[in-house]
Amino acid sequence: MPFCEVGRHQKTDGAAANTATGIQIFYRTYGKGPIKVLMIIGLAGTHDSWGPQINALTGTVRPNDEESSVEDPSGGEATGVEVCAFDNRGMGRSSVPTKKSEYTTSIMAKDAIAIMDHLGWRKAHVFGHSMGAMISCKLAAMVPERISSLALLNVTGGGYECLPKFDRQTLSIVLRFLRAKTPEQRAAVDLDTHYSQEYLAEYIGLKTRRAILYQEYVKGISSTGMQSKYGFDGQINACWTHKMSRKEIESIRMAGFPISVIHGRHDIIAQLCHAKRLAERLYPSARMVELNGGHLVSHERTEEVNKALLELINASQSRTNLYEWTNLSVKNSAGKASQLTAWRAASSSFILESVEKLQIFILYFFGLFALAFQHLRRGVMRLKPVKVEAALTNTFPCWDSIFLHLLSPTQCCQSGHG
Repeated sequence: MPFCEVGRHQKTDGAAANTATGIQIFYRTYGKGPIKVLMIIGLAGTHDSWGPQINALTGTVRPNDEESSVEDPSGGEATGVEVCAFDNRGMGRSSVPTKKSEYTTSIMAKDAIAIMDHLGWRKAHVFGHSMGAMISCKLAAMVPERISSLALLNVTGGGYECLPKFDRQTLSIVLRFLRAKTPEQRAAVDLDTHYSQEYLAEYIGLKTRRAILYQEYVKGISSTGMQSKYGFDGQINACWTHKMSRKEIESIRMAGFPISVIHGRHDIIAQLCHAKRLAERLYPSARMVELNGGHLVSHERTEEVNKALLELINASQSRTNLYEWTNLSVKNSAGKASQLTAWRAASSSFILESVEKLQIFILYFFGLFALAFQHLRRGVMRLKPVKVEAALTNTFPCWDSIFLHLLSPTQCCQSGHG
């Protein structure tokens, strides 16, 4: 099995070295040719999530490392494209560090650079989805000279921008996601997370897409296994702590390679407005591509996404002028970017700190409430009933008895409110 030992390709000391020591990243390559494409998947995803795009670019989904691989003359070598897709640390067959501090988009971008070095790739087109798009941004800022083009699918700027659209439906999905313990439960919630409801309701023959995809998801999750708590918490930390500084954005813009920001209009996880904002900051390098899909737009609108990616590669190969490439307005991009930079500098850290404090306060408040309720209940249960005259009892009810009645789970169940 092909693994990249990250530590062998990084010359670092101290804390930085600890994040690379012993880390192995599982990867697969597909197709042959001078055009190199590195694909970086998102949170809780594995390398094979890029299947529809790998097939479109190379003509095959069979990895190069499989001994039984039979070369197809109409496949990878003919198109001249070699693709590498891998499992991020914390997922799939790659190493799973136990410390949250070992998961940041910068650290994971260095994993990607190590893979490029391991493969001997000097430059590559870099495509990232969701968290993988955040990692791709960091990668492009670190080594802009090694990037041929950049595709950011369903991306946000990280931090509070990772918070999904707050409504009843999304809140329900989030709660189901956190409670999912089996492949069946996880598959059911993933469908609502990845696709638009319109797409899931479509019929393919006698079955809906939801029914067909559900079986595929259960099979896929069962084969790869549920993500570990360390991996999930770590990758969530990477998304939450991600932030692109003005200097990093400028280094990407100044590099001069074309960028496609591709997003589904019905994405409930990564909101479209954040992707548009990032695209405007990357003007004139960026082109905004809006599609009628959800978070996993690469599967829901496969042909349109593949077309956009091929156009991006062609624009890079032909050295298309960036002002001809972009579809953004110079007036809107310049004005919004300057306003956004000033606003974010002043308020981003405040918002992040406020949200974190609010979460801690809510947990602390409910913890105290539960503790106080338990103490109160135990205290009331210890109280002995007071004997009173019958006449008085009829006039003044025994409040201890009423309180016990309200708190008693037996009474609640018998009354049908349990």
